[in-house]
Amino acid sequence: MAPTENRFKRWLHLRDDTPPLGTWIMSASPIIAEAMGHAGFDWVLVDMEHSPLDVAQTAAMLQALSGTPSEVVLRVPWNDAVMVKRVMDAGARSLMFPNIQSLDEARAAVAATRYPPQGTRGVAAMHRASRFGTAPDYLARANDQVAVVLQLETPEAVALLPQVAALDGVDAIFIGPGDLSASMGHMGQIGHPEVQDALRGAAEAAREAGIACGIVGGTPAMVHDYIDMGYSYVAIASDLALLMTAAREAAAGVRGHAPAAGPSAAY
Repeated sequence: MAPTENRFKRWLHLRDDTPPLGTWIMSASPIIAEAMGHAGFDWVLVDMEHSPLDVAQTAAMLQALSGTPSEVVLRVPWNDAVMVKRVMDAGARSLMFPNIQSLDEARAAVAATRYPPQGTRGVAAMHRASRFGTAPDYLARANDQVAVVLQLETPEAVALLPQVAALDGVDAIFIGPGDLSASMGHMGQIGHPEVQDALRGAAEAAREAGIACGIVGGTPAMVHDYIDMGYSYVAIASDLALLMTAAREAAAGVRGHAPAAGPSAAY
């Protein structure tokens, strides 16, 4: 939490040979989140888009993770300035915005995360992000410590990647393979050749634009394939996916048969 350095932001701009590894937190459980923060991931993503988390519960998740080695990324449920203001006051400083479809939407996302004159974030002094008013330089440093990650999840959005990457304040792109495959008419078929070509093309476009580009995969093999494509930060599965995989394998192992095939979603 600011005013300390945002290591996730630094990693995005370093883009070294070892992509930072993360995972999704979808359980809405502070206990599970805290455990995942100690599991060896460089970063974890708290997901408000596809989980039942509200703002108060999200604050509890951020508290639980604050004592772990993992950096925290928060995916907001939508590109909404009021939500952004509230979660940033609660302590979020690396934000992922889902389903960015235009340059105007990208600009609005960045503006919502910055205090004036760089943006439109409302100013308050007494909140968790400022350590309840005890961080005297919070307001002066907050803008510099924000990381903005924009998700491109349709072919039309991916086509805008070079222009989105050129916008001031955009730190990284994230490709959503599940939504991209669905928008291409291949629901649940991330491995489809057309989808794989699109994922490879997005990584190449990001490299040419000089911006970090991330992705999530459901298995280690998928994640290694994405690294080979050139993705510069990656995530594997989610807390619930990892839990369910282990639970189903344990139950099947006791019963003496293989677990039934599950969905091939990434996280």
